Amino acid sequence: MFSLPNNATIIEVGPRDGLQNEKNLIETNEKLKFIKCLQDAGITEMELTSFVSPKWVPQMADAENIVKNTAKVGRQFVLAPNATGVERAMENGADAIAVFVGVSHTFNKKNINKNTDEAMDSLAPVVAKLKEQGKFVRACISTAFYCPYEGKIEVKDTISLCKVFASWGVDELSVADTIGMANPVESYTLFKLLKEELPNLLLTAHFHDTRKMALANIYAALQAGVDRFDTSAGGLGGCPFAKGATGNVATEDVVHMLESIGVHTGIDVEKICEAAKIVEPLISGTIDSGQFRLFKQK
Repeated sequence: MFSLPNNATIIEVGPRDGLQNEKNLIETNEKLKFIKCLQDAGITEMELTSFVSPKWVPQMADAENIVKNTAKVGRQFVLAPNATGVERAMENGADAIAVFVGVSHTFNKKNINKNTDEAMDSLAPVVAKLKEQGKFVRACISTAFYCPYEGKIEVKDTISLCKVFASWGVDELSVADTIGMANPVESYTLFKLLKEELPNLLLTAHFHDTRKMALANIYAALQAGVDRFDTSAGGLGGCPFAKGATGNVATEDVVHMLESIGVHTGIDVEKICEAAKIVEPLISGTIDSGQFRLFKQK
């Protein structure tokens, strides 16, 4: 019989990954209410915002205001895709920085106009500078399982990229099923190998729920030894470069599953649903997670 961890850490990505590609522009004060409610639910690690060009991602144009007006609770990440973004993030007092790159060359070309090797060459000095200044660095590995352009990604390629980041001294790897195509066998296989290859590095699993496989994939990752998971309140999010890719797995559904099997998170499901209720009228889509549906029926 396999053993499960007694505790798991939830990294809430709704305010950043969940809202970044939302078509409706959401007012800063509404985002701050959303973040406050998530903190009240027990969230202690969260992606707050992204320091990207407002020209390309207008939803994140208020990054400075979000960072400055959010109460400091636990570890708060901001995404910074390049040296300019990192400078802006540090100028605004960010202590934990997330950088990203896809395993897939084509995905990177479509996303940042660089192939994987070029993207890593650009990131190397950025990460080195962050580590010199004592910042917590989270490396987000996109298309770790499948790419919308190249199809299935070889496990060895994902592990190889993760090892490069590890050699740079990053503090955490967030390994993502960006378009929600992975299955539980693939989840277990990759994360088991990563735990064996990089035992001393924080390892986080990031699943999208395109094919309603995210909870099964999380359970498989638990069996492989992973105890950190990226989730998004209300299942907000999506990938603009992957047709049909839906949002991140819903925080409330993940917390419910984990707590029901004895893996404690310290997070209140009802309060997560209250947070999702704040943004539901503001987004272009609908929230349809299992726990949120039950919450609205009360």
